Amino acid sequence: MIINKLTVNTVSIPPVLQKLSSPPKQLFHAGSPLAPLLERPRVAIVGSRNISPYGREVTYRLARQLADQGIVIVSGLAFGVDNIAHQATLEASGQTIAVLPGAIEQVYPRSHTNLAARIIEQGGALISEYPDGARVFKTNFIARNRLVAGLAQVVLITEAGEESGSWYTGDFARKQGKVDLAVPGNITSPESVGTNAWIKDGARMATSYMDVLQALGLNEHETIATEVRGSNPQEQKVLDLLLRGINDGEQLLKGSALTISEFNQVLTMLEVSGKIRALGANQWAIC
Repeated sequence: MIINKLTVNTVSIPPVLQKLSSPPKQLFHAGSPLAPLLERPRVAIVGSRNISPYGREVTYRLARQLADQGIVIVSGLAFGVDNIAHQATLEASGQTIAVLPGAIEQVYPRSHTNLAARIIEQGGALISEYPDGARVFKTNFIARNRLVAGLAQVVLITEAGEESGSWYTGDFARKQGKVDLAVPGNITSPESVGTNAWIKDGARMATSYMDVLQALGLNEHETIATEVRGSNPQEQKVLDLLLRGINDGEQLLKGSALTISEFNQVLTMLEVSGKIRALGANQWAIC
């Protein structure tokens, strides 16, 4: 796994994070380049670690439906809602960004090491403010939440108890001028106290993925992101570059970071499957 260090003086920290009231001084990144992911619609899905069957169902359903629409899902790789949001996205062949509370080299929690690897394999990314060997303190989780909100355009809380840390993410979203939504829950359930209170405090109510699309300024009749999806992360990298308007074969090869052999195989499979077509003179386009 290659880990890149991002600073304002080298490879730039994403502008959406530089605009924060307390921007990160450095970031560590692994996986797909952040720029293409951040050009797509992005939703942060957060909530309680102690999740009920209801919370599990709505989180999985909403994350998968949004990923099916090409939305990039952002979360914190924690137990509960975060874990389900990441997994549902991967099962939908989507891309997700995980913001870690500790170093990328020591995934926290450790039990999510394989999940982190899958995120990278499927074209997503891991980011952290912390270098290799850094200890994980309680304050790291709150600091992490500001980055989760900062990377997203919309924050969705699917289930949260009275003292859930996801409140910090929702508060950061409001301070950053982002739209925040929450899923209503059973008024007799302690796991829904936080989300119901958040709605009473002004959050938009989300009862379907369409509510989230509307918060993004999109609708069900609109092309949201990729109209064609690759069958693996390598194909998706090339498709994403084509969708950004890059048609030259040499630029596609460079931008994909694939070997020549891998790149040629990807082009062949995409052309055979009818997803791209050759324009001549080493120029390519999506069908």
